Amino acid sequence: MRPALRQALLQAGVAALVAGAALAGYDRWVVRPALRVGVVDVGEVYRQKEAEFTQILTRATGDEERQQALQMARTFAQRLPVALEELPRECGCLVMLSSAVAAPSAGVVDLTPRLRRKVESP
Repeated sequence: MRPALRQALLQAGVAALVAGAALAGYDRWVVRPALRVGVVDVGEVYRQKEAEFTQILTRATGDEERQQALQMARTFAQRLPVALEELPRECGCLVMLSSAVAAPSAGVVDLTPRLRRKVESP
C-alpha cells in the first residue's frame, strides 16, 4: 500500500472516530436530557396545603394558633416558587404541569412527591 493512501485512510479513520465520539456526546448530554420530562401537579399540592391550612384555622381556639397557620401559609407561598425553580436542575429534565401532558410515556417522571417534600415545613 502506498504511503499516501495509508495516510489518507488513517486520517479518514481518525476523523470518523472523532465525529462518532462527538455525536455520542451530543446525544448523551443534549438530546437525551431534552427527551426526559418531569411533571408536577401544582394544583394538588396547593389544594392539600390549603386543606391543611383551613383545618388548622377552623380548629384554632386562640390568636396564636391563627398566627401559626398564617405563618405556615406564608412559608408555603415563599417555598413553592423556589422549589419549582429547583426541580429542573435536580432532575436534569424539562418540568411541566401534569395537566399539560396529554398522554404520559416512559420518559415522563412524576415529580409531585418531590415538590410536596420541598414545600413541607421542617
